[in-house]
Amino acid sequence: MAGQIDDYALIGDLQTAALVGRDGSVDWLCLPRFDSPACFAGLLGDARHGAWRLSPAGSGRCTARRYRADTLILESDWETPQGALRVTDFMPHRDRVPQLIRIVEGLRGSVPVRAELRLRFNHGRVAPWVRRTEHHRVAVAGPDSAWLRVPPGVHTFGHDGATVSEFTVTEGDQVPFVLTWQPSHLHNAPRTEPLRALDRTVAGWRDWASNCRYKGEWPEAVLRSLITLKALAYEPTGGIVAAPTASLPEEIGGERNWDYRFCWLRDSSMTLSALLRSGFREEAAAWRKWLLRAIAGDPGDLQTVYGVAGERGLPETVASWLPGYQDSTPVRFGNAAVHQLQLDVYGEVVDTLHLALLAGIPMERQVWSLLRSLMAYLEQHWTDPDEGLWEVRGERRHFVHSKVMSWVAADRAVRMAEMTGLPAPVDRWRTMRDQVHADVCANGYHRGRGVFVQHYGGKELDAATLFIAKTGFLPPDDPRVARTVEAVRTDLDHGGFVRRYTTGPGTDGMPGTEGAFLACSFWLADALAAIGRRDEARELFTRVVALGNDLGLLSEQWDPGEGRQLGNTPQAFTHVALVNSAFTLAEP
Repeated sequence: MAGQIDDYALIGDLQTAALVGRDGSVDWLCLPRFDSPACFAGLLGDARHGAWRLSPAGSGRCTARRYRADTLILESDWETPQGALRVTDFMPHRDRVPQLIRIVEGLRGSVPVRAELRLRFNHGRVAPWVRRTEHHRVAVAGPDSAWLRVPPGVHTFGHDGATVSEFTVTEGDQVPFVLTWQPSHLHNAPRTEPLRALDRTVAGWRDWASNCRYKGEWPEAVLRSLITLKALAYEPTGGIVAAPTASLPEEIGGERNWDYRFCWLRDSSMTLSALLRSGFREEAAAWRKWLLRAIAGDPGDLQTVYGVAGERGLPETVASWLPGYQDSTPVRFGNAAVHQLQLDVYGEVVDTLHLALLAGIPMERQVWSLLRSLMAYLEQHWTDPDEGLWEVRGERRHFVHSKVMSWVAADRAVRMAEMTGLPAPVDRWRTMRDQVHADVCANGYHRGRGVFVQHYGGKELDAATLFIAKTGFLPPDDPRVARTVEAVRTDLDHGGFVRRYTTGPGTDGMPGTEGAFLACSFWLADALAAIGRRDEARELFTRVVALGNDLGLLSEQWDPGEGRQLGNTPQAFTHVALVNSAFTLAEP
């Protein structure tokens, strides 16, 4: 059975990623892309659905583990009665095909080691045919092939549907395994020198990390978050996936299980801000280019989510053959949120272009033409109800956050027109900005409670209303802002952290509940700082950062009752919020 969500480490090659447990088992890997079918899907079942365990024979969890400084190279150490060893796991930055390399190193004594490789293509459904060549074990099924290069002298054999390797390491030994994926019609997988590939990968990560310009109080947490964001970026296109995993539950045993291996527009401005503030202009520019390619076309067809190369069709299916993480079903691949209407994404896109312009990334005329088309559509539709930021699967409503982000779109469009002098119906945009502002203040504000609520006509709260101050919709010293911040803090409290909103079928169309949403907890820290309560903001920020696992990785949510992470992991939204909050709290 898969370990706790907190147990997993991330490794990747900037086009896909794997999760490695404390027991030395790779339980999740999609090849060749983040959104490809998994060949290791044990995370959503057990080893029979695909996994690769490599550890001392008969051992359990590793004794200690860490990332090599400023890299995504994982080192796991085991202390056993026979001695000690280290397993170094990494994926080299890709040349032609993806590779997963695992190097066993003897540290002390003489330790017996056992590796069990179970490849199961198509999300754990298809067991491949395995054959032996001079240097490899080759697993083939349909379009997929995986080539395992085994070091000379390592006893390797088939047993119970697995490729098993048994050997002993002594002090100073280095025993490397290389797993290469390529289309099954190709022959002779490329040969890689593992130790040389390790040196190149370490150097590549450290060279990239040296560009980080954060100088605040939490450098380790910020840099680990930025490395995680880099690992979740699909290098060929610049798109950043929300997480490398699918269907990890927001409630253990529940139905809130979603596929996050795609790129959400809602993340765009916050992601760009985190990258630009941290000094990673090249990644920010690549994300902006991905965004512009993805949204090109009819502005009325703007989606909430796209594939890593801008794909629009992401059909949601159920994998009935997978039992789910700790029996949490259904297991979903694809995401039906692609069909939803989220008016807030128009504000996210325009705000992203505004942030880029402020950072010196020029506004091309064709991009300005696209922006004008988006604004023309929004002018006609900002009064429509939608599914909102959280993609509820219930009825459409007039969500306050969607209206606020429509105001952001108009406000930033006016500012960019004034900055650039490019042709624009500025007076119309100013009028729209004023109309949206008046509408939200009249209908999104509950006079009895004295706070902004989730949607017009309701009284429920939503952590997304914290953006009312963050976006400049109202100044932070407005008493309505302070009351809303305090109400979110108390009414949406979940064990000292923050829920997104009050869950339930009447709210979001789904049964069950969920944990505290970690990005929202960082947003609350930002809001507390904005209204002058900086000591409370720092205390909350520090507590949220401490929820990371031993490697500093954070998932989407936290279960205060069980003291464990929930949801897909690691979550880009959470790490983006961490970086932005760290910069906010570093400001005087």
